[in-house]
Amino acid sequence: MDSVPAKTVCFWTFLAAVQAHDLLLPGSCNFESSTCGYTSDADFASWTLHRDGHFLAVEADVNDDLEGSSGSGLEPKRGAAGLLLSPLLEHDEWSCLRLVYQILESGRLEVLRRAEGRSFDQPLWSSQAQSDSWVIASVDLQNNTEPYRIAIEGKPGLRPGSSVAILEIHISPGYCLECDFEEPYLCGYNNQWNVNVNWYVGGGGVHLLHNHMPNDHTYHNKTGHFMYVDSGYAKTFKEVAKLVSPMTTAPMSGCLSFQYQRSEDRGNLFSVFTRDRLGQYQELWRAGLESQEDWSAALGEWLPVQVDLKAPYSVQVVFEVAFNSPRGGHVALDDISFSQELCSADSEPTFDPSVANCDFESGFCHYVQDGATGSSWRRVSVKPNIFRNGDHTTGAGSFLLAHSRLGPRAGYVSRVISPALPGNTKFCLRFYFSLRGFNQTEQALAVYLLQQQDGRQEKIWSQAERSRGIWISADVTFQTTQPAKMVFISTCRSFWDCGSVGLDDIRLNLGDCELTPGSLSSALPGRCDFEDGFCGFSQDKRADVGDWYRRRGPTPTSYTGPRGDHTAGLGYYLYIEASPMLPGQNARLLSRPVRGTRGAQCLRFYYHMYGSGTGTLRVLAYKGGEDVLLWQRSGEQSVAWLRAQVEYRSDARHQLVFEAIRGSSVRSDIAVDDVVLEGGACPEMEVGAAVGSSNEIE
Repeated sequence: MDSVPAKTVCFWTFLAAVQAHDLLLPGSCNFESSTCGYTSDADFASWTLHRDGHFLAVEADVNDDLEGSSGSGLEPKRGAAGLLLSPLLEHDEWSCLRLVYQILESGRLEVLRRAEGRSFDQPLWSSQAQSDSWVIASVDLQNNTEPYRIAIEGKPGLRPGSSVAILEIHISPGYCLECDFEEPYLCGYNNQWNVNVNWYVGGGGVHLLHNHMPNDHTYHNKTGHFMYVDSGYAKTFKEVAKLVSPMTTAPMSGCLSFQYQRSEDRGNLFSVFTRDRLGQYQELWRAGLESQEDWSAALGEWLPVQVDLKAPYSVQVVFEVAFNSPRGGHVALDDISFSQELCSADSEPTFDPSVANCDFESGFCHYVQDGATGSSWRRVSVKPNIFRNGDHTTGAGSFLLAHSRLGPRAGYVSRVISPALPGNTKFCLRFYFSLRGFNQTEQALAVYLLQQQDGRQEKIWSQAERSRGIWISADVTFQTTQPAKMVFISTCRSFWDCGSVGLDDIRLNLGDCELTPGSLSSALPGRCDFEDGFCGFSQDKRADVGDWYRRRGPTPTSYTGPRGDHTAGLGYYLYIEASPMLPGQNARLLSRPVRGTRGAQCLRFYYHMYGSGTGTLRVLAYKGGEDVLLWQRSGEQSVAWLRAQVEYRSDARHQLVFEAIRGSSVRSDIAVDDVVLEGGACPEMEVGAAVGSSNEIE
């Protein structure tokens, strides 16, 4: 990696500034003389300390002639990942990790949190963007009462010369949004380049276009720094300059504060926005037109601003200035800070959307029936059979059912109403529904917003799927303009058009569904819904005969296997196809290696065992060349997906195995979906659900 050290020159001033900073927390390191307690995980390739360049690297090619190398262990082979572990950290307050890194040619870099007693590391940030120079990333580290380690995984790509390198790890107290612009790297803030107008660093003895630019706010003198944008080179109407914060990496709610100054009251427009990963903007604040008296008094003075910021997922804060002409003056910005307390006691607290969640296992939660419509949703629990699925939550629990043929008359409208939602808020609604027997599916189920102030109804979703008799997921993003309630409505016009409608597992989150993780995110270690592949699971070719296949829709053999997956109804699951196998032959699916822990671990998954010749499904732990049985079911279980969970303990590295054994006939397809492995004891399951026993791996 000869090209990398040459790129470090521009960062020596950065390093000097970091070293002088007296607020660095344990875990910070510039790798000049040591690795500061950082070590390579022995189960992965080694990171190499390049003493001449003062950086760590994982490289794709073996290079026996590497000068200045002092790595221990074998050098990584092409494409091998290296895992760097920090010393044990005890940061009980919120802090910000800034990483100076480079991905040369191709590769991936990921920052994770490793907690004691957890089988998998929690992903915090990742990048695959190739760069010919050093890049700064900002990662929010939420306050945590338990000690943890930072894990940094670098995986070079397959192109020749690929490498992943780290120059600096810088951990400071506070939030990554905060900045006083006194350090050269500007806290990860960047100017979105415009040909004519841009944000620049002011103060510090730098010559400015206008001599009347202010002292900085931090130190109240000419040597401190701030950011400013000037209209001197504006050419067209409303030229825009944008200063963009790092992307937050954790949900945040609180008070964003900053200081600003404007030299003109009408020549520019100064606004603050949030921008999410989809590029959607939401205005937080806009500078008003002060009266002439107030403006004159404010000239040369820094003005404080406080604005509530509520970000349920990753956003950037954008400081935007638009100029009308070259005489638009200037805008200066300094001392950005953040507090988890909202700006004032009058601020509306962040709404907890979980009040609208319900799986109907213990009743209607906070939902109510509309008795005036003459019909109702009924909470039912049915035994699954060839004609009817069980509920979506466990396969043996409860759900809501609207069924015209069991009602007092053929025509009806059934309504169930949610708790009240606040106005001016974006929501993501997720729920599951199941249809049977409908000829007019657009009438089967719809969701409306019922405005509380004027009683108006607005349709936000209606059903377009044909009747399938399976549980299908629905995602709805909607915005409230005033306080409102959600209304789930099923309509039946005549006996011949109607069937049954099932409703289950309603979940509500803040924000856009495209940005809000669902109940199961395959991106997280230890979780897989098989929507994007096998998630690290692999076939065990040493000890089986058959294969696990990834499929959507029904299996090829009639009267066996699921009709759809559990995750979305229309997605993917894994199954064994019994037709080419002989009775007693098996197929084994291996998880990626699982780190051993002293505490309990909980494996949850959904399984489908329907068919007259169904064989056996087993879950085992493979360790040291031996299998330990954790859970087992044999024979036909249900036409529905059933939930299983098994609690076990293992203090050594192991793999989990799903082993399916073919039964007496071709009607022996077995399927699994939505696998989750988490640290800690399993929660108590509902009555009627499949429960695994507690196991100890000796």
